[in-house]
Amino acid sequence: MSPLLSLLIFLASSVALVLVFWPRSGLVARLSRYRRLEERVLIEDTLKHLYNCEYAGRRATEESLAGFLETSVGHAVRTLARAEELGFLRFEGLEPVLTKEGQQYALRVLRAHRLLERYMADRTGVAPVEWHAEADRLEHKLSRDQAEGLASRLGHPLYDPHGDPIPTAAGGIPPMEGQPLATLDEGEIARIVHIEDEPPELFNEIVAAGLGPGMRLRLLDTSLDEVQFEAEGREHRISPAVASRITVVPAGEEVELPTHSLADLEPGETGMVLGISPILQGPQRRRLLDLGVVPGTEIRAEFESTAGDPVAYLIRGALIALRRDQATLIQLVASPEAGAAEASRLEGAEA
Repeated sequence: MSPLLSLLIFLASSVALVLVFWPRSGLVARLSRYRRLEERVLIEDTLKHLYNCEYAGRRATEESLAGFLETSVGHAVRTLARAEELGFLRFEGLEPVLTKEGQQYALRVLRAHRLLERYMADRTGVAPVEWHAEADRLEHKLSRDQAEGLASRLGHPLYDPHGDPIPTAAGGIPPMEGQPLATLDEGEIARIVHIEDEPPELFNEIVAAGLGPGMRLRLLDTSLDEVQFEAEGREHRISPAVASRITVVPAGEEVELPTHSLADLEPGETGMVLGISPILQGPQRRRLLDLGVVPGTEIRAEFESTAGDPVAYLIRGALIALRRDQATLIQLVASPEAGAAEASRLEGAEA
């Protein structure tokens, strides 16, 4: 072998060794970091699943974890064993139970997840069916400081867009409330407090029906085949499987006010805002709030465009054009007196 060829082989081998074994950027270092990241994601997802089961009063099993992680039971068992080694859980018999450290870690992950969902709902155009998956992907990259910065930017929200409480920075979280929609009595009025976002196919049906936390409804009928109810002036018929993903709180003595939408106003008519439908999220909702479309605000329909859509409305001294599909999501009350009373009640409830 010629000296030149030997030199070239030596140089090539040296470069290859550097690329593979360089301490910070070599292939071995990168693979090691990837494995550590993959393990951390699995551990965090495991703790999150265990906490959600404990919070809902369900028993976590190796099989349920495998389904949640979309992996084999054997891999789930190994992940549980690793989490136990790290001090995040212990076994009571065959059931994995979070330690205090594991619970605190799980709440930090949940806080990041739900803040991200709230951000996507309020500040972006991301479709509701994508909120959960995107938050699942990003929650592992959000540091504590970044999570607190996001919370501050959002005004420290208490709930995510599905109605789940957002854990506080100190790890506080209120107990679960409410009951399944189908357990209401016929004719009973209730408020939606939570929409389960899994499985995706059932959540998609709820989104397509235009249902969301904060909406008030009246149960009309239930059967083995469907659940029938009225919400915001529309009648809905959904399957019992979909209804089981909707949690409500009975309205009790709360008086249901007669309402209609802004789109019902004729030019020259005035109405008082009761609220914005919870199904309107993101930049459109933020724009309406910035314009002053809040409970108690009087709005006057001024004139229609030549085609009848959009319509010009007078809102707090400013003339604003809104499309009919936007106006139908702004709820009004029949009289200013009733609107003022309801606005006062809503503000007191939020406080």
